[in-house]
Amino acid sequence: MASRVTFIGAGNMASAIIGGMIDSGHPATGITATSPSDAFLAPIHERYGIRTNTDNAAAVRDADVVVLAVKPQVMREVCEGLRDTLQRQRPLIVSVAAGIDAATLQAWMGGGTALVRCMPNTPSLVGAGAAGLYATPEVTAEQRTQASELLSAVGLVEWVEEESLLDAVTAVSGSGPAYFFLMLEAMEEAGVKLGLPAETARRLAIQTALGAARMAQESELTPARLKRNVMSPGGTTERAVEHLEQAGLRTMMIDAMDACAKRARDMGDEFAQR
Repeated sequence: MASRVTFIGAGNMASAIIGGMIDSGHPATGITATSPSDAFLAPIHERYGIRTNTDNAAAVRDADVVVLAVKPQVMREVCEGLRDTLQRQRPLIVSVAAGIDAATLQAWMGGGTALVRCMPNTPSLVGAGAAGLYATPEVTAEQRTQASELLSAVGLVEWVEEESLLDAVTAVSGSGPAYFFLMLEAMEEAGVKLGLPAETARRLAIQTALGAARMAQESELTPARLKRNVMSPGGTTERAVEHLEQAGLRTMMIDAMDACAKRARDMGDEFAQR
């Protein structure tokens, strides 16, 4: 991993990646985070011992990797403010902002920069993230490795070779945690309706989701095969799964993820027109 990494923005995602980097052995002295407010930076400095700065340009002056971790609404201002420094230094740029495509970011930064777009998700906050990455042609093999090491500090990394596929990544993993939280919410409500205390139903549902995910991750079997293995002919699970299928769960999931991907594309168009 590069020895000098600067995070522009010190929010939850930046903090999660920084924590993962340090847990993976990256020295805190090689990490800098920025924010307009010293008061906002104080907690992340105290927690991780990293360097902090309220001056973005000064913070990236000696960086090998610059992680853009600010809200999409202020990304243009940040990129344009860093343009001259980035053009001189030519670090690897990693953007974790949703909805802003590489061409737009390149235009704001002056063009020609080595840029990786990343679509992480919120389980990165607990080291169980899933991120899709796309690299522009300027990114070298060594820089791809740097980006992989950076994001794998908080979870799974998958590269896509077409930027448009990041919209599909958004639909599957970027927004995906909310789908499972909705399922957990519904399972808790159903458990309560069947007579269980809410806390009991919640703990059972969460542990069941965790166990199912681990089985799917560690098994060589497909999710379809694992599902069938739980379903005894004429049994309780078969009855429940048949009901979900008849109610259209599969179609609803596909339609919902299509809508998610379309919204991601629309957001990209909106930012490009600003």
